[in-house]
Amino acid sequence: MHKKDRRNFLKNTALATIGLSSTTAIAKGKALQDNPPDCVPTTLDYFGEGPFYSDNPPALIDNKVQGTDVGGEPLIISGRIFDLSCNKYIPNATIDVWHANPSGDYDNRGFNFRGVTNSNEQGFYLFETLKPGKYLNGSQFRPAHIHFKITPPGFNTLTTQLYFEGDEDIPSDAAASIDSGDFDASQRIIPLQKNAANQLEGTWDIVINGEGLPVGINDLHIDKGMIYELLPTPFSNQLTIKYGVFKKAKVSISVFNIIGKRVSELTSATMAPGKYEAFWEVPDTLTKGHYFVSLSINDLQVHYLKAIKQ
Repeated sequence: MHKKDRRNFLKNTALATIGLSSTTAIAKGKALQDNPPDCVPTTLDYFGEGPFYSDNPPALIDNKVQGTDVGGEPLIISGRIFDLSCNKYIPNATIDVWHANPSGDYDNRGFNFRGVTNSNEQGFYLFETLKPGKYLNGSQFRPAHIHFKITPPGFNTLTTQLYFEGDEDIPSDAAASIDSGDFDASQRIIPLQKNAANQLEGTWDIVINGEGLPVGINDLHIDKGMIYELLPTPFSNQLTIKYGVFKKAKVSISVFNIIGKRVSELTSATMAPGKYEAFWEVPDTLTKGHYFVSLSINDLQVHYLKAIKQ
């Protein structure tokens, strides 16, 4: 499997069909022996923290980075945090993000376009913001980027930056153009796509030193099953889940909220190979926001898609 396909194994095969259409990237580094063939640790960024970090940023409210009330392109970044084996996901990792506003300016007095979130109980994270603008670094513009500090519980912080495919300033940037070694940025450059709500979205998985919980990453949906589509996107009072089962197995379809709590289990039965549909009558009490629909085969989560409740 190609590295980019591998990076996308939990998302890329089907996430383009959901309410938040997405692809994913894991930052490139030296593969670890006995790990999945392209399991590579997330790399540091050559420019490190940079001069614009502010201490004690606030926690994100409703997964939104402060400052999103100004003009710009809505952007959603999401992903999952894995340990260095890529066989375990890491819950409750601290994710500190900051970036320039759409005009290319940093707020160095307050906390606009700065904030902290955490990976949820299943290791997923998500935040909404606006696409960062560019600013001059000497005589050249820096490509659009988002700063990250990722801290798994009890482990060291990784400081890095995320870039976006198609940015014409990447080849001339001293940090974003590095494609080998400790500061290799080539796989921290992710694609952005428009989702069904006409928002830009990108997905970035992070591989970092930390303690995690087993996810069975070596043999997930490739030979077990997958979710093909969620309809409609976004959804309101009903959601249809189209999925496939590849071998006879115990199958369950569940819906989780943004903090990783199960809000509904739609299917739990032994099923033969085939294509199926599940229907969710969404309760009126369900709040608006982001949800994860997951497929488990023999009690192992093998695939998930994201959707927005409107």
